[in-house]
Amino acid sequence: MRLNRRQTGSKWRAAAELAASATALVALVASTVLAASSAGLANEADPLRLCADPTNLPFSSDNPTQPGFYLEVGQALSQQLGRPVTYDWYKSYFGKRTVRVTLLGKQCDAMIGLPLSSDFMGPTVIFSKKIATETYALVSRGTLVVHSIDDLRGKRVAVQYQTTPQDLLAERDDIEKVTVLTPNEGMVALAQGKADVAFVWGPVAGWLNKTTYESSFRIQPVEGDGLSWDAAIGFAKGSTQLRDQIDVALPQLAPLIAELAGKYGLPSEPPIRLGALPGPIKLASLAGPAQLLRQPVAEAAVIRVSDSAAASDSKTEAVSAGKEIFNGTCAHCHGPDAVQAERKIDLRRLQTRYGEDMRDKFWTTVHEGRPSKGMPAWKEVFTDEQFESIYAFLRTVQSSETAN
Repeated sequence: MRLNRRQTGSKWRAAAELAASATALVALVASTVLAASSAGLANEADPLRLCADPTNLPFSSDNPTQPGFYLEVGQALSQQLGRPVTYDWYKSYFGKRTVRVTLLGKQCDAMIGLPLSSDFMGPTVIFSKKIATETYALVSRGTLVVHSIDDLRGKRVAVQYQTTPQDLLAERDDIEKVTVLTPNEGMVALAQGKADVAFVWGPVAGWLNKTTYESSFRIQPVEGDGLSWDAAIGFAKGSTQLRDQIDVALPQLAPLIAELAGKYGLPSEPPIRLGALPGPIKLASLAGPAQLLRQPVAEAAVIRVSDSAAASDSKTEAVSAGKEIFNGTCAHCHGPDAVQAERKIDLRRLQTRYGEDMRDKFWTTVHEGRPSKGMPAWKEVFTDEQFESIYAFLRTVQSSETAN
């Protein structure tokens, strides 16, 4: 059948109108999908990234059914902030190096459980308000109540090796010391009748008492210099906005934090004061003050640069300032006063290793860092004047040892 011109024109107009409608519909659907996608991206909050040890109960664990005290506090904070939570797992027994690699290396936003102290990591770490007080503890059968250190007279006390409690008891000849390496060993000695009291790290003792010993022991927290410390949440310098947001949220979570402390067996009795320990105590590990060790400074063969060679950059004031910065920030890896037995990070060998290039190597390293070796860049933390003082100090401790 042949169509006339009017019929042909009508068919063409209908087809054109249909195509235009379809195009408009596709555009509408596409714009709707794009708008929805954009809205979703806008509403999706960045995760709160927490630094955490995967095997450090009662504090943290990669087991989602038993995450630990710190991580449950972190989860509650993430809900308060309206942000999902993720974790960067790293062993805490590396001590301050853990902080450098994870928190200062920008692998995470916050680390829960750092000691609330201006002496910790110098100015590179800032802190939230206190979230808990953690202490060593005296663990005993329920019939023994200790009010002072004199109450331990004549008792067998299982005490952790190279800890503040061991130093505190060292002067007491009337107390029999049973040396153990871990809180678990102390609890075992107590359970087996080899000790009357265990003087060990309280949070771990409380956790073991709750999970292994059916709460059969009494846990008495103690306080005093080197025996107790406030724990907080640490952030890299510059993260003041996140720190302030968390400080606002923490008071609202106080009842939950207390509940979580009980859930994980953290000691809750009022602490007793046993006395102060003379001498400085250094934090060697994040696992807690179970690792609060005195840091012995070994004798080292060093050569002092002459006054003429060092007159321009190692004046007494500069060297003193550099030494203070070094010991507050760098000593956890490179040793107190730069005394370090591990040759790869022994900064007393800089002159031997780099010769005339020593200054250039130092300057590049402290400014840009060595991320592959776990050392962050420090150019945003210290001024060039402070770097000069650190360098002045390091020049005074260069070793006469020859390179291998």
